[in-house]
Amino acid sequence: AAPSEVLAAEAVSCLNRAMAALRDIWEEIGIPEEQRLERTDVVRKHIKSLLDMMVAEEESLKERLLKSIALCRKELDTLCKELQLGPFETEESTILQMEKNLRTCVEVLQKQKRDRKQELKALQEQDQALCDILCTALFTIDASSVPSLEDLDRYRRHVASLNTLKEQRREEFVSNKRQIILLMEELDHTPDTSFERDVVCEDEEAFCLSEDNIMALQNLLQQLEGQRALNEAVCAELRARILALWERLQIPQEERDSSAVH
Repeated sequence: AAPSEVLAAEAVSCLNRAMAALRDIWEEIGIPEEQRLERTDVVRKHIKSLLDMMVAEEESLKERLLKSIALCRKELDTLCKELQLGPFETEESTILQMEKNLRTCVEVLQKQKRDRKQELKALQEQDQALCDILCTALFTIDASSVPSLEDLDRYRRHVASLNTLKEQRREEFVSNKRQIILLMEELDHTPDTSFERDVVCEDEEAFCLSEDNIMALQNLLQQLEGQRALNEAVCAELRARILALWERLQIPQEERDSSAVH
């Protein structure tokens, strides 16, 4: 027999011994049968009240567990739909074990939901920052629902590609900016448009790396390179004319060399 059954039998035995002892005491005292009946009924009512109270407490516990199971099942159904998982299946078990299992599953899925929402929020913040710098459109995703694992994976790859694009454009900007500054110094060119001033003066981290800006940067570099090439062509033409003039005037080499130094 189970230990609890042995204890139950012991409880009945204790009750029988107590009643026998009471009857012996009443016999020795000489209490009449009518009063013995009354006293026995008091004992019965007292024991019944105590046991009824204990049964009611255990019934209440059972009802609480069944109510918790129903709530957990409802919560699990909602979570499975939100997380785009298959319907939750439970194994046959005791009420107590089932309630514990379901509660544990609810906690696990609630954590999954929180983790996905937190990752979505972090990705949206990164996406927003990158879009501000690159002037691109935000990734399309329903922020009001729980994202699927596939959605998060696509979003992660999208943000990674934007980061790569940002680094490429940043490198191109820094390289072109350096060449533009050198050419402006060489050509004695003062930045005279707001864009030129932004390129030369603005903090590299603050410059908007939009496709239009990168194109405008390349155009500016090409214009300055064209200006330098034109200046070089003019200088070459002037040198050629001076040489021709020296030849015609038969200027000695020493004078030519001293003039070249100047």
